[in-house]
Amino acid sequence: MGLPLEDDFSDVLRKAMLGTGADARALARATGLDPKAIAAWVSGTSAPDDAQARAIAPMLRLDPGRLADAAARRWYPPHVEAPDVRHHPQDPHPSNGYVFFLEGSRRAALVDPAGIPANLLRVLRDGAYTLEYILITHKHADHCDATADVAAALPGATIVMHALDVHALGSLASKATLVRDGEELPFGDGARIRMIHTPGHTDGSSSYLFKSTLFTGDTLFAGSVGGAYGDVSTYEDILNSVRSKLFSLPEETAIMPGHGPPSTIGEEREHNPFFP
Repeated sequence: MGLPLEDDFSDVLRKAMLGTGADARALARATGLDPKAIAAWVSGTSAPDDAQARAIAPMLRLDPGRLADAAARRWYPPHVEAPDVRHHPQDPHPSNGYVFFLEGSRRAALVDPAGIPANLLRVLRDGAYTLEYILITHKHADHCDATADVAAALPGATIVMHALDVHALGSLASKATLVRDGEELPFGDGARIRMIHTPGHTDGSSSYLFKSTLFTGDTLFAGSVGGAYGDVSTYEDILNSVRSKLFSLPEETAIMPGHGPPSTIGEEREHNPFFP
């Protein structure tokens, strides 16, 4: 097994409760379950059995069977092969960074430059990559705080970010190419990168599709979704972004999230409890 899942049962429960406005007392009244037991599940000090997990799922608009699987830790995504993608940790952040590239030319794109800049530059140097794009999924520091250093070291790379989040880059914002939902960036000789606006986690949260690999930032994780931290966008926007834009992709599409292990669209359609 690789990276641990980003969200355990208590994380899923808290996100769904916050998103639906349900609290432990309301869940207890609706199900007849002990509110102290529910509070313990929320805190992560215990977990429900299958029947209990299934009982609370409808009020939270979660899939009962999948929520029970999360409580029992029965599911983990299978190994995902993506030979033209390299993953790297974003020390000191607990976030994922990625480089994807074209084998023939070694042209590359860096997804979410964060953490110690020297580490990112070493990844690019060791791969002998020519960096064409710096793709940023959203404005949180653990996904973009090394942007200025990487851009200064590699000034030929184009920064790409959504207009609603680009202010996080400060003076670099004016130099960024802005995400236009559904449009594509030329990449090397004939390849393309599709930009997908997936609001909800932040207003400008975006995903990037390269061939059959999707970089989802903090919108979609293996077995979960991101928290809703937008100024305008909401929990419902996260769910709609995934349902209408990401789940429309082929089921074999590999998912490379901002935290936790990779998955596929097919696995998430079948196992993610947020999508009954």
